[in-house]
Amino acid sequence: MAARGARRLLGSLWIALFLGQPDPAAAAARSSSQSPAGSTVRTFTPFYFLVEPVDTLSVRGAFVILNCSAYCEPSPKIEWKKDGTFLNLVSDDRRQLLPDGSLLINGVVHSKHNKPDEGYYQCVATVESLGTIVSRTAKLTVAGLPRFTSQPESTSVYRGNSVILNCEVNADLVPFVRWEQDRQPFFLDDRVFTLPSGALIISNVTDGDGGLYRCVIESGGSPKYSDEAELKVLPDPEVPLNLVFLRQPSPLTKVTGQSAVFPCVTSGFPTPVIKWMRNEEELTIEDSERFLLLAGGSLEISDITEDDAGTYACIVDNGNETIEAQADLTVQAPPEFLKQPANIYAHESMDIVFECEVTGKPTPTVKWIKNGDMVIPSDYFKIVKEHNLQVLGLVKSDEGFYQCIAENDVGNAQAGAQLIILEHAPATTGPLPSAPRDVVASLVSTRFIKLTWRTPASDPHGDNLTYTVFYTKEGINRERVENTSRPGEMQVTIQNLMPETVYVFRVVAQNRHGPGESSIPLKVATQPEVQLPGPAPNIRAYANSPTSITVTWDTPLSGNGEIQNYKLYYMEKGTDNEQDVDVGGHSYTINGLKKYTEYSFRVVAYNKHGPGVSTQDVVVQTLSDVPSAAPQNLSLEVRNSKSIIIHWQPPPAGTHNGQITGYKIRYRKASRKSEVTESIGGTQLFQLIEGLERGTEYSFRVAALTSNGTGPATDWISAETFESDLDETRVPEVPSSLHVRPLVTSIVVSWTPPENQNIVVRGYAIGYGIGSPHAQTIKVDYKQRYYTIENLDPSSHYVITLKAFNNVGEGIPLYESAVTRPHTDTSEVDLFVINAPYTPVPDPSPMMPPVGVQASILSHDTIRITWADNSLPKNQKITDARYYTVRWKTNIPANTKYKTANTTTLSYLVTSLKPNTLYEFSVMVTKGRRSSTWSMTAHGTTFELVPTSPPKDVTVVSKEGKPRTIIVNWQPPSEANGKITGYIIYYSTDVNAEIHDWVIEPVVGNRLTHQIQELTLDTPYYFKIQARNSKGMGPMSEAVQFRTPKAESSDKMPNDQALGSAGKGSRPLDIGPDYKPPMSGSNSPHGSPTSPLDSNMLLVIIVSVGVITIVIVVIVAVFCTRRTTSHQKKKRAACKSVNGSHKYKGNSKDVKPPDLWIHHERLELKPIDKSPDPNPIMTDTPIPRNSQDITPVDNSMDSNIHQRRNSYRGHESEDSMSTLAGRRGMRPKMMMPFDSQPPQQSVRNTPSTDTMPASSSQTCCADHQDPESATASYLANAQEEDSGQSLPTAHVRPSHPLKSFAVPAVPPTGSTYDPALPSTPLLTQQVHSVKTASIGTLGRTRPPMPVVVPSAPDVQETTRMLEDSESNYEPDELTKEMAHLEGLMKDLNAITTA
Repeated sequence: MAARGARRLLGSLWIALFLGQPDPAAAAARSSSQSPAGSTVRTFTPFYFLVEPVDTLSVRGAFVILNCSAYCEPSPKIEWKKDGTFLNLVSDDRRQLLPDGSLLINGVVHSKHNKPDEGYYQCVATVESLGTIVSRTAKLTVAGLPRFTSQPESTSVYRGNSVILNCEVNADLVPFVRWEQDRQPFFLDDRVFTLPSGALIISNVTDGDGGLYRCVIESGGSPKYSDEAELKVLPDPEVPLNLVFLRQPSPLTKVTGQSAVFPCVTSGFPTPVIKWMRNEEELTIEDSERFLLLAGGSLEISDITEDDAGTYACIVDNGNETIEAQADLTVQAPPEFLKQPANIYAHESMDIVFECEVTGKPTPTVKWIKNGDMVIPSDYFKIVKEHNLQVLGLVKSDEGFYQCIAENDVGNAQAGAQLIILEHAPATTGPLPSAPRDVVASLVSTRFIKLTWRTPASDPHGDNLTYTVFYTKEGINRERVENTSRPGEMQVTIQNLMPETVYVFRVVAQNRHGPGESSIPLKVATQPEVQLPGPAPNIRAYANSPTSITVTWDTPLSGNGEIQNYKLYYMEKGTDNEQDVDVGGHSYTINGLKKYTEYSFRVVAYNKHGPGVSTQDVVVQTLSDVPSAAPQNLSLEVRNSKSIIIHWQPPPAGTHNGQITGYKIRYRKASRKSEVTESIGGTQLFQLIEGLERGTEYSFRVAALTSNGTGPATDWISAETFESDLDETRVPEVPSSLHVRPLVTSIVVSWTPPENQNIVVRGYAIGYGIGSPHAQTIKVDYKQRYYTIENLDPSSHYVITLKAFNNVGEGIPLYESAVTRPHTDTSEVDLFVINAPYTPVPDPSPMMPPVGVQASILSHDTIRITWADNSLPKNQKITDARYYTVRWKTNIPANTKYKTANTTTLSYLVTSLKPNTLYEFSVMVTKGRRSSTWSMTAHGTTFELVPTSPPKDVTVVSKEGKPRTIIVNWQPPSEANGKITGYIIYYSTDVNAEIHDWVIEPVVGNRLTHQIQELTLDTPYYFKIQARNSKGMGPMSEAVQFRTPKAESSDKMPNDQALGSAGKGSRPLDIGPDYKPPMSGSNSPHGSPTSPLDSNMLLVIIVSVGVITIVIVVIVAVFCTRRTTSHQKKKRAACKSVNGSHKYKGNSKDVKPPDLWIHHERLELKPIDKSPDPNPIMTDTPIPRNSQDITPVDNSMDSNIHQRRNSYRGHESEDSMSTLAGRRGMRPKMMMPFDSQPPQQSVRNTPSTDTMPASSSQTCCADHQDPESATASYLANAQEEDSGQSLPTAHVRPSHPLKSFAVPAVPPTGSTYDPALPSTPLLTQQVHSVKTASIGTLGRTRPPMPVVVPSAPDVQETTRMLEDSESNYEPDELTKEMAHLEGLMKDLNAITTA
């Protein structure tokens, strides 16, 4: 309707624009606007209240001021209303109007039978010729005569306890109450306070609190005193006293912004501790500004908000017992406007809507005021959308101020807007259309009429004409308007008319000059409507019992004809299955309903014409009752020799019949006629039963409780306590034996328990699967000794594992394998019987495990698990008593045990997980005694969280020889909660300085040591370290103090001394432009400075090696491009392998390419002892067994050149993070010692694609190589300079004068050398433990020269190279090239020995 009104206004304004008149909306935006004709458009006038009266409490004889002030130009006239009637202030000698508009009441009159001043006051502001507005309503309350509803009584109290002295008065008198002790004013402090009722509470009573007490009411006039009561203070009791409540919290209803006090006063000894809960969550009172714990434990809530509503529980505990009391806080809110009415311009006959949206609790009611008078809803003034005011067919008298008044039980508020009716714009010069012709009602119904007409005679085409239809009820002067939707349209349908009513219609045509003549009025009567009953008023419903509800209603107010009967519709809330029952009277009781269930009801009245309008739905809940089903999934767990813990799940949904308030546990010894013990617990789903006898079998059952009583109990289940307290601080040991007996489709598994009987065994986990024991897992009881695995495939090889487990985790598994018999096996099935006291029979038809298990990560500690159940219908609706068990664990640490939880839905929210941790999840379903196996696992890694612990083991040491430099070492945080991306080191000389005044040193996250230079000598420094990850910064470590040395040492190493050979502790690394000076010092002797001659020799060696390498690469590349068919025909085998020949594609002969031997009389490989250095230069590593063991390493030329440059750098490089190179994927350096008199040796690099035999006595050409890597030059030295310890060097088997030195690609980190394997030890890729030394001076024993290990090609590339090498080389050509290569190597040897 509002949209339609807006369209009408736009239509009218379109005419004004067409005629050149100003837009009224634009005129409203401006203060005034002159039209071409010289008329002024009116503007809205600001008219509002500056101050409104508020609720006031007064006493008899006092004076009261009710404030009110309004703004307008000109100044408004202020009047006052009391209880809706204007006050005559001129002749009133006690009430007078102040200059600002406020009302002054002198000498408030108040008695039992005369209360002239108490009531509701309202301020009314009026401006002549403009309008009137009214303020909010304010209540004046006068306190009654002072009376006591209860008075203090004499009592005694133990010292240190609390005491309460009653003094109950009316709520309006509470502000005027005070207390006296021995007739002297008694002042309140931290121990003493008064309740809102006036009662006095004294906590932690001392001897000085004894005396005579009375309360006083001072509400004007003489004070009124209560009776005196004596308080005696007794000495501390020598025995404990039971806890009792002196005053419990009671339900409160408060308004937002007010304060509330929940009393919780107790007596008992020892003195108890009180804590508060809200909605079952503990309140943190210490850090709150609005929650305050008063003396004795009472709770005060200030500045209440709607979020504070809920149930508050006071829990009192003194170590001997605990008592609890609770009460509800209901919070109400006064009305507040979400949307206020807006000022409106309009023309006569238009429809408008004032919008008004309010909120509050209880829900506010809305009424509308026009110029100070109530708007009474009618056909033309309607309340729409609950709060909005719609005015239909505006007339000039509708102008003025409209106010929306919202009120509820706790307050009221008003907001207003102005309506201005604009005059129609005068027509411009030009012909106007004549009246439309032949206006007829082409369709008449009960609530709408369709009008049609012809064009005016003055404009027979009428394409540019628009039409406006004016209509009104006969005898009513208020016309309404309806416009056609587009130019030239000559029909319109008038909606929302009243049945059997006469309406008058006229049509006006408009062109660009303005509106023309009106048509002759047409009278049309709508059709009569069959009168159906309206909705039945006052429908109410209330519960009689847990299964019945009574509904009552009254006769409909509107109806034509006698009501014949009613139909009562009802349905369970949340369903769509509505039922109905015919009723002849005005009430009906429905029986057989579900207990503690919400139902909705509505009523429809019938008369002779049919059903009428339905009532609104009313919702009511049946009463609660005892549960109708027992708890589910009862299980027992023996904790030790004297306690058993019980676990269960609530009764099935729909059988609670109320709020579960607790569970009743009954248990007894399993022997007959034993006494039953009963225990009542809270709503938790477990209970620990202690104080049991050793080695005794007990039976347990559990029943659920509601406020109505106890429901049915579960069946008795039994468990036996241990004979002695076994150890459960570690996992069980391995079972002592495992036997399997395969059948056709099953395997019978039997076992014996672990030999160590002192460790608790709670059961056994049997895993099995084809080829792997991890496909399925079954858990059985600790007493069971055999199990039959069913539903297996015939003739299949199964691997079976058995592990004993307890609450700590699973023990070491025992493995066995078996092959099931084929189908054709007709041998008699063996009977396998073991005399065991407990032998459950496996279910022949286990349930299908859940499928589609998915883990959705929600936060750093929460993952949602969802799954599907193929044994359910397609809609996945659970209708039976099945439940699901979700289990999860993480493999860090490795012995982490599974955690489980049960649920009856197809999802579960797993909480309290560790951040940035990978978890595995699986699900099983249980129905009765049938259970499925565990589902396939799903994995999920929780999100990261900021570190929650600081870096640990922070140490500071001085650098040897550099007293101004210190080295800080640390370990990562215990709770990193994600990948550490960096550290910040804070250091200062003042440990108490603000943290922003400390010096900061950032460190990358993969480093655990840092070097700080240029510190002041003999000065104490304090260091703190903070770790960060992608989520933010963690906490700082504790400050570590370190005092720098007093003076610099005399043997400080000069800066240029590092130009000699590097020590054992250093290693040049290719770490790019981000490389910082290293932290850790060298721990080996320094070499002598390098002479210029040595530098020149070093340069010659580098250039020679580079040239030779490039030449060989070019030669081999040329051979690779010369593949012809003639080469394949002429090729022959170079040698034969000890283990037979290999077959290659495209060749039927067993041929191998020749081995690329490098004869070097200056090269020898010596097996020498492994260095005891904790970071050895080389580590023995077994030869990879196949091509999968070869790890490809990037062998780009840029990387090789850069590494060689670093390898020959003369400057000593100290590295503080030995793992940095490994993280950046660097290639390790390899050293081979030189010797002055070596026998002839050969070196080769063989990334083989075939398995290398361990027992081979010699290596032949079966292994092929990368052409580039085959030409790499290996230089070595016999020993390290100034070191009596030998370097670990790769050794070869002394089986042939020419030994192959196989250098495969670097194997994975962590591989170790097994001396039992007769393989060639090689370099490993543990780059964090590889160290190199630079070349020393000639004339001394040369240290090892670092050589880059070439990378191995991947499997496909290696195979292709093998085939290519087989088909590309002629023996004669290879012989020539090898001779040339041998000459080059001799030249190189001559250079190096010169």
